[in-house]
Amino acid sequence: MQVILMERVAKLGQMGDVVDVKPGFARNYLLPQGKALSASKQNIANFEAQKAQLEARNLETRKEAEDLASRLDGQTFVVIRSASDAGALYGSVNPRDAADVATEGGFSIDRKQIALIKPIKELGLHDMEVRLHPEVSATIVLNVARSVEEAELQASGKSIQDLAAEEEAAAEFEIAELFDDMGAAASDDLEDERSEPIEDKPVED
Repeated sequence: MQVILMERVAKLGQMGDVVDVKPGFARNYLLPQGKALSASKQNIANFEAQKAQLEARNLETRKEAEDLASRLDGQTFVVIRSASDAGALYGSVNPRDAADVATEGGFSIDRKQIALIKPIKELGLHDMEVRLHPEVSATIVLNVARSVEEAELQASGKSIQDLAAEEEAAAEFEIAELFDDMGAAASDDLEDERSEPIEDKPVED
């Protein structure tokens, strides 16, 4: 099926290009979202008549998107979730969650602008692309943690596995110290016993 693109579409073409696409892709995605029109003579003629106006509008929205991208790119947003000790989430973090925390952070983002290949299912720092315009995108970081304190530790560069390993090492160290103290105490008791004076017993005739 041939369509005329009303905006740049990744891997398809630029605004005004007439391209061949699968009918299902056109009917389910391109046409409903206004990204393309069927390439009829009438639609092509209408596009040519409005081309200058459409390009000017596209330029204006692109500038707005670039301004937002300059402020949004590289921002980190904390998402608090329940998870196992191994770091697996009880549930997942999806585009709606990402859009919600970004909006709460002062950026007006729609979940449809979040490019997420698959839901996030573990704790940690996750890069996520935000498509602000067909020609402009930004990258945000979702810091998924079980608490604000854990998020701060992850932000400093420590993963949940690192934290678990540190806790385990600290526990082992405490146990080793405990055994050392017990050993030292037993050794002291033994030394005390050895240093006790032996009482003289009367010699029997």
